[in-house]
Amino acid sequence: MSANGVRRAIGPDDPEERARLETLAAEEYDRCHPDDSFEALMRRARFSKEDQGLLKDWLAAAAARQQAMLPAEPLRRAA
Repeated sequence: MSANGVRRAIGPDDPEERARLETLAAEEYDRCHPDDSFEALMRRARFSKEDQGLLKDWLAAAAARQQAMLPAEPLRRAA
């Protein structure tokens, strides 16, 4: 069983990266769902396929947002 309670961990394999994404996702989720919490979603994902899908979506959104915050690499010109 993985750290977030499902057979195969949802999110990246690196525990530090997963924790970073969970933190980003939790901030957004808690802001958008004042009557719920990201921690509760993670608990429910252990038992519910629907909540597993939601958890995957929120982590994917956090990964995309994190990627967007990285500085862009300069384009190389073809020689």
